[in-house]
Formats: sequence, structure tokens, C-alpha cells
Amino acid sequence: MQNMDTILKRLEDIELTAERIVDRAEAEKNDIGQRIQTQRDGFDAKLVSETDEKLAKIKSEAEQKLNQILEDEKRKQHSIIDNLEKEYEENHEAYAQEILENIIAV
Repeated sequence: MQNMDTILKRLEDIELTAERIVDRAEAEKNDIGQRIQTQRDGFDAKLVSETDEKLAKIKSEAEQKLNQILEDEKRKQHSIIDNLEKEYEENHEAYAQEILENIIAV
């Protein structure tokens, strides 16, 4: 009978030890899961930050290029207008004379 009590006590000790091992493993699993989630969150935040920086840089460069193109086009248009005004100032009397002659000829 004493052997049976000893065996039961030993089995009880083994079961308690197994429960502690399982509890410890579960706690470690949770701890590892939390660390992984923290690392994942950090990675995600860093990725979002880097992406936002790159997008801002691309947007800024695109705006600068667009502004440069607009300035170049404005200069070209002003140059064309200046040339047309100069030609008009130099030749407006001849144009008026030609128009008058065309009106009279009709």
C-alpha cells in the first residue's frame, strides 16, 4: 500500500511539474508573440515613415520640374508676344495700307 501511495505521490509530482512546464512554455510563447508584434509594429512604422518621405521627395521633385516647365513656357510665350508686338510696331502702317487697298479693290 505504501508503494502505491509512493507511486501516486510521484505521479502527482510529475503532473504538477508537467503543468508548470506547460505554463512556463505558454508564458514564453506569449512573450515571444509580444516581442514579434512589437518588432512588426516597429517595422511597419518605419516602412510607413520611409514611404512617406520618399513620396514627399518625389512630389517635391515633380512640382519643381513642373514649375520649371511652366517658367520655360512663360518665357517662350513672352518672347513670341514681344516679337509679334515688335513686328506690329514696325509694320502696322504697311498692314493698314494693305488692308485699305484690299477694301478699295473689292
